[in-house]
Amino acid sequence: MRLEHLTSDWNQLWKQARQHEGVMHGVRALLALSGVLAVGWQRDWSWQVMPVLLGVVASALTETDDNWLGRLRTQLLAMAIFAVIAWVVWATQPWPWLLGGALAVSAFVLSLSGALGERYRVIGFASLVFFIYVALSAQSSRQVARQMTPYLFGGAAWYGLVSVVWAGAVSRPPVRHRLAQLYALLGEYLQLKARLLEPIRDTDIAQRRMALALYNGLVVDALGAAKDALFCRLGTRTPPGWLQQALHQYLSAQDIHERTSSSHGHYEALADTFFRADALYRCQRVLALQGEQCLKLSAAIARRQPPQHQGATARAIEDMQGAIAHAAQTLPPGADLRANLRAQQGLSANLTEQAAVLSRVLQPAPAPTERTLVNDQPRSIGEAWQRVKAQLHVRSALFRHAVRLAIALLLGFALMRMTDDRHGHWIVLTITFVSQPHYAATLKRLSQRISGTLMGLALGWALMRLFPDDLAGSVLIAISGAVFLGTRRTHYAVATGAITTLLLLAFHQLGMSQGVILGRLIDTLAGGAIAGLTAWLVLPNWQARQWHTLAANTLRAQASYLDEVLRQYQAGKQDHLAYRIARRNMHKADAALSNSLAAMLKEPARVRLNTDVCGRYLVATHTLLNYLSALGAHRGEPGASDLDAPTLQTAAALHGALLQLATATEAARKLRTPDWHFTPGPLLAPGFETPPAQALQQLVRAQLGLAAGMVPPLVDLVPRFHRLSGPDQRSAPPSTLNL
Repeated sequence: MRLEHLTSDWNQLWKQARQHEGVMHGVRALLALSGVLAVGWQRDWSWQVMPVLLGVVASALTETDDNWLGRLRTQLLAMAIFAVIAWVVWATQPWPWLLGGALAVSAFVLSLSGALGERYRVIGFASLVFFIYVALSAQSSRQVARQMTPYLFGGAAWYGLVSVVWAGAVSRPPVRHRLAQLYALLGEYLQLKARLLEPIRDTDIAQRRMALALYNGLVVDALGAAKDALFCRLGTRTPPGWLQQALHQYLSAQDIHERTSSSHGHYEALADTFFRADALYRCQRVLALQGEQCLKLSAAIARRQPPQHQGATARAIEDMQGAIAHAAQTLPPGADLRANLRAQQGLSANLTEQAAVLSRVLQPAPAPTERTLVNDQPRSIGEAWQRVKAQLHVRSALFRHAVRLAIALLLGFALMRMTDDRHGHWIVLTITFVSQPHYAATLKRLSQRISGTLMGLALGWALMRLFPDDLAGSVLIAISGAVFLGTRRTHYAVATGAITTLLLLAFHQLGMSQGVILGRLIDTLAGGAIAGLTAWLVLPNWQARQWHTLAANTLRAQASYLDEVLRQYQAGKQDHLAYRIARRNMHKADAALSNSLAAMLKEPARVRLNTDVCGRYLVATHTLLNYLSALGAHRGEPGASDLDAPTLQTAAALHGALLQLATATEAARKLRTPDWHFTPGPLLAPGFETPPAQALQQLVRAQLGLAAGMVPPLVDLVPRFHRLSGPDQRSAPPSTLNL
């Protein structure tokens, strides 16, 4: 009985672990490394084990979430690039400085391959690591390199085989993991949004909106990851049932995200209007319960079990509708009060429909009219070249990173040669792993690298003393490699500690552990120092350089979404690809702006813009996004196709204002003083103040009015980006742009 209970617990634990991406990476790596060590024991390998292990690591670094055919193509492409890399190293090995130049050029070219997409970015990174591994083997002579390189290729090919077979045999867990993670983030997002509905006066709504805008970036990233996991498994044929169900869950998450992103009024005004009623509190409770429901859906998707519902959401919706009906009867007359009541009713309708979407997430997938997803991969060599060519200018963040990495590696290589450090390759490896496109990300990775190295050195030293025999050391090497490959994307400090432990144990088995601990520490610090200094001094990609462009892209994406959502009102609700692209681009632009602000806060104060003004601008653009999202949430309701002329004129004026403001915002980047003025013209068409008879028409007008009301604050904030301190003093504008 006890054995059955333990077996059941183990099966449940393994079932949950299978849905975790890091665990699956670790298990796959453990299988590959164990096979290498088993063959090494059987054939009595000594020095051959190390290059094979390094080949496994290099191949694992090329891995992305893909089906077996995509993984096979990636592996073949990576092996071809590895072969070119090996030839370059062999050809330049007799002339060290030529080898260093080849390393720098390779770093530049391979970094630019990131313009083609995530798959090519990881292949480029892994190829650069492979370059360093081959160069390491060529330190002694070209003959030694020719002996060790086949073992590097053998390790890479072996892990590629394991990965391809694994992708073919275990295709569902990665999709479930992405979807479960997406719904978990949605649950947290809904609960954060519920805080905005708290009916308390003098609440810092702007601070809560800021937190929501920053968290929205995580949800957008999770939506993109889930989309990529689905796209690589959708072919031209009708997808299998489980994949159709996963696609249905993804599209439902998109719908929930759009509805949660909606705002139907000023929350301060709603709190004042319903301060002595419980209508707003009832809405807050419904939204919080729906957040809990998303968290339960996340667990249900991961565990493949139905969620445990107790009917609390349905009862809360009934209470919310009753409270709003009571408020409608007791609310005193007044245009503003009635406008807030209509906003409350729109919020209630949105939450009610969102509850219906949540109830259908785990139901059998309906036959979608549109299941096409965006293909972000280049479709031809010509398109690939155009993407790379578009990055060949000094304003490109990718170009600056490629130049910076090339220079940093050249400096690291020079230091390695001048000091004649036999473990000097750790300097260039540290630079390769630590250097990131942005200064803040580089500092974060640097601190993780140093802390992980210290942890790995301490752990490796202890394990060498506790388990001196080779068999135990081999087992620990396999485990360390599995931990490294399983955590390198989520816990880089742990991954660094694991790979450091692996290296110490491997050198110990080879009888070469003398001076390794001190050498690893010194080389890590030296490489980290070079990476940090080049991120600061060599073409630094400060966020202030791109803030105006990101801000303008946000406005353009919102204008495109407004244009697309108006077509939905005129032609009827259709979740086709064009609408979903416009919605996705709007949220991606908003997430890019919030991520830029978060990175700017970690940069030196002297290179920042006015972060307070930038934060207020982010809140304003995110609020505008909320008002526009409400239009998308209510499309398809009765009366949606009967928009009158003043409403359409106002929408057109708002669309034009956003585009012109975007152009002016980009132009303002070159001005270091607020010497410009931007005056929006009348955004509301004549007759817009007269409310139409239909409730949906009233809602559309209200949302357009709220969105138009955000343009003047945005106009006021743009010229103050560069003002780092001092009171807000307006200067006489030399010219005026009228809308």
